[in-house]
Amino acid sequence: MMRTERAGLYVHIPFCVRKCRYCDFLSFPAGDGERRAYTEALVREMESWRERMSGRRFDTVFLGGGTPSALAIPETERIFEGIRRCFSLTEDAEITVECNPGTVSAEKLRLYREAGVNRLSLGLQSSVAEELKILGRIHSFEEFLHSYEMAREAGFSNINVDVMSAVPRQTAESYEETLRRVTALSPEHISSYSLIIEEGTPFFEEYGENPPVDEETDRLMYERTKEILAAAGYERYEISNYARPGRECRHNLRYWRRGEYLGLGLGAASFLGHSRFSNERDFSAYLAKTEAGELPVAETEELSPEARRSEFMYLGLRCMSGVSRTEFADCFGVSMEDCFGEAIRRCVRDGLLEEEGGRVRLTERGIDVSNRVFAEFI
Repeated sequence: MMRTERAGLYVHIPFCVRKCRYCDFLSFPAGDGERRAYTEALVREMESWRERMSGRRFDTVFLGGGTPSALAIPETERIFEGIRRCFSLTEDAEITVECNPGTVSAEKLRLYREAGVNRLSLGLQSSVAEELKILGRIHSFEEFLHSYEMAREAGFSNINVDVMSAVPRQTAESYEETLRRVTALSPEHISSYSLIIEEGTPFFEEYGENPPVDEETDRLMYERTKEILAAAGYERYEISNYARPGRECRHNLRYWRRGEYLGLGLGAASFLGHSRFSNERDFSAYLAKTEAGELPVAETEELSPEARRSEFMYLGLRCMSGVSRTEFADCFGVSMEDCFGEAIRRCVRDGLLEEEGGRVRLTERGIDVSNRVFAEFI
C-alpha cells in the first residue's frame, strides 16, 4: 500500500445500552462477556496492523459507535493502551470519544483525559423530553447537562453536541428551543442533522418513506439553524457542521478531503492508498478472523482514476470552502475543467455552484439541493 506520513484512526465500538428507534448504524446492546471479547479482538487487530502502519503517524483518533462511553473502564484502558503501543500518534493529535448522556461518569472522564483524549462528542439530539422519548434516547436533558458539566469540570475544552431536526412531533419552536439551550452552553462545535428515515429501523416501520415533519416546517428548521448558530458565533464549515473558529473536527475533515484513515473494529471502513475496504460486519466472523491472526477485512475496492476524481468533487463540495482547481490538478495531473467543466458550468448557470479564487463551492441554493449537485460528479 502507498505510504503517507499522516493518517487518521477510527475505532468502532458497536455497543449501546439500547438502540435508538431511528438508528441504522452497526450497533447493539451486549453483555460483559461480549464487550471483553470484542476489546481483545480490537487489540489483536491493532497488532496485525502495527507493522503495516509503521510508516504513518496518526494525527486524529476517533472512537465512535454505538456508544464508546458504554464500555467499562478496564476495556477502555485496554483499547487506549493498544492504540499507543501499536500506532505512532503526533503530539498534537486530535483524539475524540463519542459519549451518550447516561453512560458518562467522572471516573470515565478522568480516564479519557489521562489517555490523551482532548475532544468529546456528546449525543443530545433534543432538549425536549417528549422528543427524546420518541427517538428512543436513554437520557433526559437534565442528564445531558450533568454530563456536559462533568466534562467541563474534567478539563475538556473541545466539546461537540449533536442535535437533530425533523423529529416526529417536533415543531419549529421546540427545535429552536433545543438550539438556544445548546448555544447557551457555548460548546466549541455543534452538529445539526436532519432526521433521515432508514430502512430496517422502527421509524421506517412506522413512517415508511413519508417524512414525519412537513416540508415547510423542515425548511423553517433548516433556516433557523443557520441563523441561530451564526448569531451565536458558529461558522458553518460543512453541510451539517458548525464550529467556533479553529474548532472544526479535524477527523471528519479528513473524510471530506480524502485523507487516509484506518478503521478498526466491526464493520469499520478504511481508505489507504487508492483502496477503500471494510471489515466483517458479523460479530462471530470478526472475532474468528482476529483470533486466527488475520485482518478482518471483508470487502475491498480499488478506486479507478475516474472514481478518485469524482470523490474529490462530491466529498470536497460538502465543505463550505469548496474544492481547489490547483489541488485537483496537482493530485490527478489533469485539470478540473477537462474532467468536469461541463457539469460545473451547468451548476453555475443554475445557481448551484460559484467560483472564486480558483475554488468551486456550493451556493446557498446549492447547499439546499446538495445531493443533486453531487450527482453531477458521479
